[in-house]
Amino acid sequence: MMAVLFDFSGTLFRIESTESWLRAVLDEARIALPEPELTQAAKALQVAGALPGGADPAQLPEDLAEMWRIRDQSAELHRAAYTGLSRQVRLPEPELHDALYDRHMTPAAWTPYPDAAEVLYGLCERGIGIGVVSNIGWDLRPVFREHGLDRYVDAYVLSYEHGIQKPDLRLFAAACEALEVDPRDTLMVGDDRRADGGAAALGCQVHFVDHLPAAERPDGLRPVLDLAD
Repeated sequence: MMAVLFDFSGTLFRIESTESWLRAVLDEARIALPEPELTQAAKALQVAGALPGGADPAQLPEDLAEMWRIRDQSAELHRAAYTGLSRQVRLPEPELHDALYDRHMTPAAWTPYPDAAEVLYGLCERGIGIGVVSNIGWDLRPVFREHGLDRYVDAYVLSYEHGIQKPDLRLFAAACEALEVDPRDTLMVGDDRRADGGAAALGCQVHFVDHLPAAERPDGLRPVLDLAD
């Protein structure tokens, strides 16, 4: 392998829990909710699918269906889709819906998987190029910098910057071009069989990991080091 492409959410990083997400925003706004109400609101937000990087909506509202399908093609669509889902849940102040969206873009909301640094370092030591290919509506580079992983990444290919989203082959092709590698010498690592699996049609090898909480997946990325030999 000459290069490895990684997905972001659920692959290299995991978003915080819905309860932690809501609690941080309420604390920032200095709004106190009784614990049972906070827990209930967090569960409702989770069911609604309002946390980017979290669970998908249990039931997608019809008026958001088309926007949801193409949400990763622009920053505006991404924000509108997720705040639209959030607004299905009653919160103490209307402004909290945008505050929740803003919170999820902060490095504090994300945790690297325990073996992410080890695997990225190992690939760099072997001279293997590393790219991040993500369906996303905002710039994730600060998350990598804050957690000390940006030093390992040679190229970022983000859907909202290209106006296309995985499994569109053009996104994987852009990553291979940025790394100056042949897709046939490239491994794509992700957690979404449809989106990330699209790289196979370009000629890339594909490896899947489970989208689990970080503490429950301590070494899910380590097989990548063997696959990249």
